[in-house]
Amino acid sequence: MAVIEVSHLTRRFTTHLKQPGLRGALRGLVKREYQTKTAVDDVSFSIERGEFVGFLGPNGAGKTTTLKMLSGVLHPTSGEARVLGFVPWQRKPEFQKRFSLVLGQKNQLWWDLPAYDSFELNRDIYDIEPSTFKAKVEELAELLEIQKLLNVPVRKLSLGERMKCEVAASLLHSPDVLFLDEPTIGLDVVSQVRLREFLRDYNERTGLTVILTSHYMADIQALCKRVVVIDGGRAVFDGALRDLVAQGADQRTIRFHLQRELSPEERLHLEALDESATLNGRELELTVAHNQVPQRVAQLLALLPVEGLAVEDVAVENIIRELFSKADDGRTLVTGNHDNATQI
Repeated sequence: MAVIEVSHLTRRFTTHLKQPGLRGALRGLVKREYQTKTAVDDVSFSIERGEFVGFLGPNGAGKTTTLKMLSGVLHPTSGEARVLGFVPWQRKPEFQKRFSLVLGQKNQLWWDLPAYDSFELNRDIYDIEPSTFKAKVEELAELLEIQKLLNVPVRKLSLGERMKCEVAASLLHSPDVLFLDEPTIGLDVVSQVRLREFLRDYNERTGLTVILTSHYMADIQALCKRVVVIDGGRAVFDGALRDLVAQGADQRTIRFHLQRELSPEERLHLEALDESATLNGRELELTVAHNQVPQRVAQLLALLPVEGLAVEDVAVENIIRELFSKADDGRTLVTGNHDNATQI
């Protein structure tokens, strides 16, 4: 049986529209206007034990709202979901002891206290036996290299150090499911790499089921074999990451470094040749079919003052951006080759 099962999950928010100024405030006392926004729209998927699934989408796509429903923080407007056999928003104690939610921009550790004091609080909340707690803290502290940080007030830790402690706190009670929302946001490159390595090793060793949202594609590519792409509250792709990458396999990105910025006339010639080309100062980028690369390179070398060029596979970010544009156009999308794949 799947660890996480989501069926036609929908969440709408209704908010009061406040008009500006005193007159608008007075009008609101007499007749209020409301606006309804659909944050998650008829989303369905299932996740097996031990999967590490990337949940991708632009800001406002509905990723965090979905995680909050799966962790019981929010109730859905309609649809069903079960996590470990429990309905999350019923908030049964037996369920709450078996999952963790880490929000990259929210603190669960007490700001003015050492991290270890917050760990002790979690021990009481989750009713962890002292011997088990001590062994778990020692294990996580060694794996995350935070032994020397546990007795330092959280406010004195760097962002990377604090996030390591946040992750450790979320794993003290050995949950079966972990929801990670932007855990590496704002971290330096070294901290990102170390946190990824820990999460990958911990998942492989324990069979922990993880849903990860991140704007860093390096996180997704390093950790997730499967991705769910969501845009406008709707799932537009659900399948293996390799299948998502394969959608751009017949395309190449050409990057040109120019000797100088282009004149207005050269810009017009470039636009006439390829409207999709992106020009940023002396850097030019365009994506073409792989069999058109020689022809397009020859055309641009003859047209523009090129100093250097590179031909690369299409970045995953660009493939996802194309998915978003297709969703906006209302075109039908088929999910990747995955056991839970469905037509959207």
